[in-house]
Amino acid sequence: MSELAYMTIAEASRLIRAKKLSPVELTEELLARIAAIDCTYHAFILVTSDVARRQAKAAEAEIMGGNWRGPMHGVPYAVKDMFDVAGTATSCHSRLRMGHRAVSDATVVARLAEAGAVLLGKLALHEFATGGPTLELPWPAARNPWDLDLHPGGSSSGSGVAVATGMAPGALGTDTGGSIRNPATCCGVVGMKPTYGTVSRAGVFPLAFSLDHVGPLTRTVEDNAILLQAMAGDSADPASAQRQPADFLAAIGRGVQGLKIGVIEHFYATDMIAVAEQSAGIAAAIDVLRRLGAEIQTVRLSPLQRYTECGRTIQMSEAYAIHERDLQERPEDYAAITRSKLLPGAFIAAADYVKAQQLRRMLCAEFGEVMRSLDAVVTLSSLDMPCRIDDAETIAKTYERQVRMPFNVTGTPAIAVPTGFTATGLPTAMQIAGRAFEESVVYRIAHAYCDATGFCDRHPPVRLPRRETAPVADQAGLPVQQLS
Repeated sequence: MSELAYMTIAEASRLIRAKKLSPVELTEELLARIAAIDCTYHAFILVTSDVARRQAKAAEAEIMGGNWRGPMHGVPYAVKDMFDVAGTATSCHSRLRMGHRAVSDATVVARLAEAGAVLLGKLALHEFATGGPTLELPWPAARNPWDLDLHPGGSSSGSGVAVATGMAPGALGTDTGGSIRNPATCCGVVGMKPTYGTVSRAGVFPLAFSLDHVGPLTRTVEDNAILLQAMAGDSADPASAQRQPADFLAAIGRGVQGLKIGVIEHFYATDMIAVAEQSAGIAAAIDVLRRLGAEIQTVRLSPLQRYTECGRTIQMSEAYAIHERDLQERPEDYAAITRSKLLPGAFIAAADYVKAQQLRRMLCAEFGEVMRSLDAVVTLSSLDMPCRIDDAETIAKTYERQVRMPFNVTGTPAIAVPTGFTATGLPTAMQIAGRAFEESVVYRIAHAYCDATGFCDRHPPVRLPRRETAPVADQAGLPVQQLS
C-alpha cells in the first residue's frame, strides 16, 4: 500500500504548503485505499468521492496560486455520521434516518471547509451513538483493525478504525461518555475530548445535550492539535464557550520538566479493578513521565462509581427526551441493543435527574479543587481489553468498566493515548486530563510522552478483504462504494 496512507497531517501539510505534495494525489491515494480495504473494516458508511475530488482540486489551485489557508488546507479527513453534510443523510447508523437529507453543513464541517480540508466521507458508529455492534443495522459494524474478531470501541467506531488503518489521517467523533476515547483506546490512536463548549455541536445529532462533546481522532498528538485548532470556536451552539480558542499547539515540544501530574490510581486499582495489561501499561507510562522530569503524585477523588452513576443518570434522561417520540411510534425501527439503552431513561424521575445535576456541580468543584495544585492528571481509559465483537453480553459489561465518564461530568479536556501493546499485539492506553480550556497543557504532556515512547508510530497490519464480506452500502442501502 502507498506510503501516503500513514502520512501525518503535519507532514502532509508541510509538503502541500511547499508544493511538494499534491492534495489531489493524496486524496486519490486515500480514496483508492478505502476502495481496496474498507470492505474488510467497514469504517465508512458513505464515501464522498466527488466532493473530495472537487475540494482537493480547489485546494491545489489555491495553493499553487499562493493562497494557503492553513495547516488543514488540502488535507483529507472524515466524519462520524452524526454530522450534517449538505445533500447527504445524517444516518446516525440507523434505519430511522434513511430518508434524511441535510440542507446545510454542521458548523465544524463548514469550518473545516473554510480551512480548505478535504472530506472523504462519513463513518460508522453505534446507532445514535448509544447502541452497539449488531446485525440489525442497515450497514455493517466497524471492525477492530488489530483483530477483526474484536470490538473496535464506540460509539465513534468508524472514526477510530479509519484513522488506525490509514484510510484517513484524521476523523471527527462525538463523546458523551467516552465515545472518542474508547475507539482511540481500542484502535491504538489518539482521541481528544476537548473542554465542553470548545467545539460547536450545531448540526451534530445529539445524544445528551449537557454531556455531548465533539473532538478529533488522529494518529499523532500534533495532528490532533492541528485538527482541533481548525474545528474550535462558534456561537451557533448555545453551549459554545464565548471565548477565543486557545493556541492548542503552543506548548507542544516543551516537554514535561517541572510539571505536576496527579495519578488517579484508585479509579482502576480499588474502585474497579483493571486487567493486568492495562494496569501495566499505565504504570510504565507514569515511569516514563517521571523520567522525563514531571513531578508525580497520587491524588484521590470521589469513587469512580459516583462519577459514573451521575453521568449515566443525566445521559439516560436526556437521551430518552430526544428519542421519546420515535420510541413510542417506531420502536421496531431501532436495533434491540439501542432500545435497551434508551428505554430506561423513561423511568428516571425528574427529581433524580435534578439530583444528578446537583451532584455534578459538587463533583466539578471537587475536581477543580484538586486541579488547583496540578497541571494535569492521568488515569486509565478502559479497564478491560477489547472483547469479541459478537459477544453482546461482555460488550455491555465492558462499557460500564471504564474511566471516561468522569471527564464528561466535569466537562474538562481528556485525551486517550497508547501506552503499549499486549503479548497478543493489542494496544493499551491511558488518559491525560487537564483543567478547563487548558488543552494546550494536555497536548504538551501527551506529545512528550508519545514522542518518548513511539507507540503512535506502530500501525496494524493491512488485512485484505474476506470473500464473504459485503461492500460498503450507500445511504439508500445499495451496495456501492461511492456517492457524490
